[in-house]
Amino acid sequence: MSLDLARRVLAIEARAIENLIERLDEKFSRAVELVSECGGRVVVTGMGKSGIICRKIAATFNSTGTPSVFLHPAEALHGDLGMVVKDDVVIAVSNSGETEELVQLLETLKRLSVPLISLLGRTRSTLGDASEVVLDVSVDEEACPMGLAPTASTTALLALGDALAMAVLEKKGFTTEDFAVLHPRGQLGFKLQRVESLMHKGDELPSVRTDALMRDVIYEMSRKGLGVTSVVNERGHLVGVISDGDLRRQLEKDERILGKKAGDCMTQNPVTIDRQELATRALALMEERKITSLLVPDEGGGIAGIIHLHDLWRFGQYF
Repeated sequence: MSLDLARRVLAIEARAIENLIERLDEKFSRAVELVSECGGRVVVTGMGKSGIICRKIAATFNSTGTPSVFLHPAEALHGDLGMVVKDDVVIAVSNSGETEELVQLLETLKRLSVPLISLLGRTRSTLGDASEVVLDVSVDEEACPMGLAPTASTTALLALGDALAMAVLEKKGFTTEDFAVLHPRGQLGFKLQRVESLMHKGDELPSVRTDALMRDVIYEMSRKGLGVTSVVNERGHLVGVISDGDLRRQLEKDERILGKKAGDCMTQNPVTIDRQELATRALALMEERKITSLLVPDEGGGIAGIIHLHDLWRFGQYF
């Protein structure tokens, strides 16, 4: 019985979203224009379960480059209406289109000349008549067996809010780089992080010349603590790498390694990665080549940095 009910709920909510597709028209495009051209913030407001969805819509706008806030309609009537200023755009959400707290905001919004976009279950309503743009989010039925709890209606509202946010994102030219700036941490942040922001560079960068004695190479590797060093020639061009593994293999061949030079012991043609590559690509390359670090060359053929597996781990537990 419970499985049958669950399937029915999902089917009803899926149809509610599918029905929205046929309703998309120039009104939706106008809503996208209003939000994209907003010089202030997008203020999203709604009561009850609609208000919960409004918080999610506002959060999605914020995370995709459109400043947005949630305004509780009841709190707005007791002072919070000061959040709304000229150049803002208001998105009001109501199934009935007659939500008392929202209707009481209309006079102030009109005085401020703030554009109003309404997402309504009943487009012929007080809110609908007062709105510059009305988007129809009505549903044929709720998924609740009693037909009472907002279910299909809130699902449709959430989906349309996502559609609006994504259309605005595209219209504003929001890029992966922009997204990374707004999501510096967490799994999303890691997926968008660039090698350049995680690599060791400057004084942290271990590097020796080909004519450096191996005792100096070992000192450099120990001092920088990465278990590896880049090797450059007299012109500063990257020509090789020496790792802890290279040292062990050299010692197995000849215990008199300290008197040798870096150019004699290095691994030529080291694995490198561009500084603009994603950190996830660096991780995949390390796993593929079974190594713990990658060299990052600069534009002139020299060495710009080194990224180590530990740098990725320190960024967070995202693997």
